Amino acid sequence: MGRAEARRSRQRGARRVQESGGGIRRLFTWRKLLGTLFTLCLLTMGGFYAVYLFVPVPTANAEAELQSNVYKYSDGSLLARSGKINRSIVGLDKIPDPVEKAFVAAENKTFYEDAGVDFKGTARGIVNTVTGQGKQGGSTITQQYVKNYYLDQSQTVTRKLRELVISLKVDQRKSKEEILAGYLNTSYYGRGAYGIQAASQAYYGVDAGRLTVGQGAYLAALLQAPSQYDWTSATPTGRKLATERWNYVLDNMVEENWLDPAERAGMEFPVPQRPKPAPGMEGQTGYLVEAANQELMDQGVKEEDIKAGGWTITLNIDKKRQKELVEAVDEQLESRLDREGEEVDSTVQAGATSVDPKTGHVVALYGGVGATEHWMSNATRRDYQPASTFKPLVFASALENGSETQDGRRIGVNTRYDGTSKRPVEGSDTPFAPENEDDRSYGEVTVQRAMNKSINSVFAQMIVDVGPDKVKKTALDLGMKDTDGFVEQPAVSLGTMGASTWDMAGVYATLDNHGKKVTPAIVKSAEHKDRTVELPDPVGTQAVSRQTADTVTSVLTGVVREGSGRAAATSAYQAAGKTGTSENNKSAWFAGYTPELVTVVALFGEDAEKGTQVTLTGTANSGRANGGGFPARIWADYTLDALGGGSDARFDLDAVENSDPGPKPSTSPSPSTSPSPSPSPSDEPSGTPSSGTPSGTPSSQSPSADEPSSPTQSPSSSPSPSSGTTGPGSGTGTAPGPDTGFDKDRPVRQ
Repeated sequence: MGRAEARRSRQRGARRVQESGGGIRRLFTWRKLLGTLFTLCLLTMGGFYAVYLFVPVPTANAEAELQSNVYKYSDGSLLARSGKINRSIVGLDKIPDPVEKAFVAAENKTFYEDAGVDFKGTARGIVNTVTGQGKQGGSTITQQYVKNYYLDQSQTVTRKLRELVISLKVDQRKSKEEILAGYLNTSYYGRGAYGIQAASQAYYGVDAGRLTVGQGAYLAALLQAPSQYDWTSATPTGRKLATERWNYVLDNMVEENWLDPAERAGMEFPVPQRPKPAPGMEGQTGYLVEAANQELMDQGVKEEDIKAGGWTITLNIDKKRQKELVEAVDEQLESRLDREGEEVDSTVQAGATSVDPKTGHVVALYGGVGATEHWMSNATRRDYQPASTFKPLVFASALENGSETQDGRRIGVNTRYDGTSKRPVEGSDTPFAPENEDDRSYGEVTVQRAMNKSINSVFAQMIVDVGPDKVKKTALDLGMKDTDGFVEQPAVSLGTMGASTWDMAGVYATLDNHGKKVTPAIVKSAEHKDRTVELPDPVGTQAVSRQTADTVTSVLTGVVREGSGRAAATSAYQAAGKTGTSENNKSAWFAGYTPELVTVVALFGEDAEKGTQVTLTGTANSGRANGGGFPARIWADYTLDALGGGSDARFDLDAVENSDPGPKPSTSPSPSTSPSPSPSPSDEPSGTPSSGTPSGTPSSQSPSADEPSSPTQSPSSSPSPSSGTTGPGSGTGTAPGPDTGFDKDRPVRQ
């Protein structure tokens, strides 16, 4: 009984097991499993298709299109780079084809045939991300471009899925060339370089268009590990890996028939240059960059377009001459100043602009002690008076307009004027009686001598004779700007308007260029991937006649040879120029030129904290800092070096205009006082050292042999006319021929 019951129990259990197994088999049949898998595939495909439909191709991310502006010297060497990201986008047409192929060989040999994605690599990347194993390669060039240009560098499943979808769409919508160009221009190469152009400069100091195959292969190799493979900072292991990667790239190129095996066999690893810090805006760089940007804006380029980046701007600045101008200022001025210990010295600002008169190119510019210390450029500011550097323009207008004195004599080089200090002008509704420097009177003088000595009273009368309106027109035609203070009154003869060294360099370059208008230009070319700026010719039409310009040049050679500009004289070159010292010695100028170079140098007294103009008197403990002092010495130092130690070039002057002779005056000298106010921008007498005496104070110096025997009375043989006569001048003879301004007996400056 017991055994039978046990047997039956075992049988019932077996049946239950069989029934249970059969139920599982019925539930998990092969047919059901295949159906389930097929359904899952359909759902996955449907889901992916839905994602494909609803994930758009976005606009570029914020940083993908950011570029720097690259500024270059005239010789193509790098001056500066501005912008948050070091990138300059270039097209494939600017990149050698073998270099392009090197990147394809390194990253994605099937690039030209694939659909833009690597499903296997992407799947592997997603798995690694989910499991926390970090990122792993395998993406195509298209995917890497999408990641760089449209997305970000985050390692998430969502980003990887979006990358896959967008890559498919981009491959359908864009050509392989567009994708490859985008990839090359958005990738990061290390050393702060984004894009192949910045990388070419960072690693080899050349533009992308000049890369060799070997160099291109190294840059392609870098993309796998920029920091680890940077040769100059890599460990021995890093260098070994970089070399292996470089060889891998070249071998792939041979395999794809993109590189000749014989050429490959002869290649040596192209060791990159050591890293160099990107030039900043310190020193003169900021002034040069700002001047270039301003010139582009003057040509219609919007400021926001410049700031958006992507420009390659080549300047006309000559690297060598720029360095020499800075050194001249340092040697002749800064080395003599005690900016920390002396109040006056701390206020001194220097500015200069140097121009090639034949081309109008600004070849050198000095904006101040440094753009990061003194943000306003002293080369282009227009808030100081040019003083007596304006006097040649008054004379130029007299010549150009065929003007006559009050008694009807044609104004020319030898026309005689009354040089009495504080002499009231005649023929003007506006009273004006300017004081000469140190209240010195010269009696009867020719225009040549008046220019040499910068006699205020002569040019005050001359502007009345010509007409202030005509003088202003001539000045504007020559290149000056209609700034505040440029009024049509006699006082403007002393340069009481505002002007910059840039403006005056253009004016004097026009005179040097025989009257053909020269507009200083600092930009040689400006290119963007979307546009190239058309720049006007800096040399324009005739502003004044050649005869007028050459006559003024002839007179100004006398100023350098025996007048107030003698500090610039040397036998090493022929020069013309004019000094200028404004009222209360707030600015001091020297505008000078040779047949090959025009340079204007100025000093300004500025209280930066108060924003006011102050006197330069006492600069470097040397008394009055007039135009014939520091500015002329800076000019001479720079010009000698800029001309390579000298030049045999001579001014090619047409015969200067002659003057009509007239009767000499027979009236008594005019008084040296005047009831009318008389601003007195001053200038120094020629050939005499600065006395340090402020303008308006009688000088204790004895007159030189060729000066009047008395400061208030002219020689008895040449009496000057009284203020009551019909004209201030006297008869003139024939104008001299072109003045050489070249003394063989004077030693060359060292």
